[in-house]
Amino acid sequence: MTVDRVDTAYVIGGLYGNLDALHAILRMQQAEARQGKHVSLVFNGDHNWFNVDAASFKEVNQVALASLSIRGNVEAELSRPTDAGCGCNYPDYFNADYVARSNAIMSRLQGTARELPVLCRGLQDLPFFRVLAVGETRVGIVHGDPEMLAGWSFAAERLSPIGKCCSGDEAVAELTPPSKLERWFRDADVDVFASSHTCLAHARDLQVDGRTRAIFNNGAAGLPNFANEGFGIVTRISADPTIPRGSLYGLNLNGVRYDAMPVHYDAASWVRHFLANWPQGSPAYEAYFKRIVAGPDFDRHDAVGGGVTLTVQ
Repeated sequence: MTVDRVDTAYVIGGLYGNLDALHAILRMQQAEARQGKHVSLVFNGDHNWFNVDAASFKEVNQVALASLSIRGNVEAELSRPTDAGCGCNYPDYFNADYVARSNAIMSRLQGTARELPVLCRGLQDLPFFRVLAVGETRVGIVHGDPEMLAGWSFAAERLSPIGKCCSGDEAVAELTPPSKLERWFRDADVDVFASSHTCLAHARDLQVDGRTRAIFNNGAAGLPNFANEGFGIVTRISADPTIPRGSLYGLNLNGVRYDAMPVHYDAASWVRHFLANWPQGSPAYEAYFKRIVAGPDFDRHDAVGGGVTLTVQ
């Protein structure tokens, strides 16, 4: 397995085809470059979703394929479609209407992808897993969890007893057993897992064999993650242990700093772009528009567990 050494990285999961969020992330990268920091972009899946117009599909995937990327379930179903619909592997506590709308979104997005076969071949070549070497630590980059591309074991409601999930339903979910988490850390030989897939951000630390490890799920880079707070989130990982300006919450671990960083994109522009592709009554509008304009029923305190703390700036 190739190990990619980086000094600073943004782990970008759940961009969902939001071009305004992508442009904001590139501005964040450029701002750090002006301060002398080279930031590697790491897309860990579902960078496609609402981008059913060809121009957006091209731009998003050209940037992702030029970066350190893995595929998510969306990219897997675009590059090699199956009968799994969106491939989201939703748990039983998601309502059937939400699942059906997601499958309808995927069907339309696949139509766009079929017209762009070169990009689809690029998506097909993406790995399912990467390892970053940052300072003296190893970070496992996954989409869902280490066992399944679309696994839910790193979902907020599976890591901490918060009782919420991203469909708006009450989550009736058992916590992921500590023994399973410990085994995954041992088998992958990593200090941290960085994931996405499950829509809501969450980070926590845990002890494995006498060492502190951590899981950082960035939720969504291209959607609001908290009620009435209209920004996405990326996970910033840096060999510089200084807390970056704007950090929402984070952790120092073995000399490496991990932070949830807000992606302040142009929300009005994004709403216009979204509605041009997904007007009222469309499956994406019915499933996501409320979240796009108001955020989910989830707040910053729901996003932290263990020794991970909210950052006061």
